[in-house]
Amino acid sequence: MSVNGLIRCVYDKILELSSRPTAMFWLFVIAFAESSFFPIPPDIMIIPMVLAMPQKAWKIAGLSLAASVIGGYFGYAIGMFGYEVIAKPLIDFYGYTQAFEEFSHYYHEWGGSIVFVAGLTPFPYKVITITSGVLGLNIWVFGLASILARGIRFYLIAFLLKKYGAPMKLFIEKNLGWLTIAFVVLLFGGFYLLKYM
Repeated sequence: MSVNGLIRCVYDKILELSSRPTAMFWLFVIAFAESSFFPIPPDIMIIPMVLAMPQKAWKIAGLSLAASVIGGYFGYAIGMFGYEVIAKPLIDFYGYTQAFEEFSHYYHEWGGSIVFVAGLTPFPYKVITITSGVLGLNIWVFGLASILARGIRFYLIAFLLKKYGAPMKLFIEKNLGWLTIAFVVLLFGGFYLLKYM
């Protein structure tokens, strides 16, 4: 089976897990793993779970945030203590070697901002968490950027689904990349206006 076929099989299994009574447990596992070594984001569980249980939207988002940040620190530790043995083979396996090399050049000046932006977008977050550990990004800056970015992302998805329901599911799935880019532009535009006006 090809890597893409394997990922599709895992994707389908994760969707099936979102309908089980143990869905919250599996959501924690997926959100944790995605931040450090797993290729599929927790959004694919968050979306059907919030639609099925809108009254638990904030709990679902909060659990995803906690698991993602804890998993991010695990990815950081992989980068810091196990680059040659664990991190490099993982980066090579997922085909992220070039992305890793490109981002590593910017870390000393823009590390916190890179973590924040990548945490909001569909960019593979594990690349960022591992790179942060390899390059020794300040652990407090890393944690704060992770909490802000992942919190905004997961709570925004939960809010939109809770408020607008199933039609929003299709819109989010189709436009997640553009939505997060637009949000980042607006956010940094707001900071710029506050600073210079």
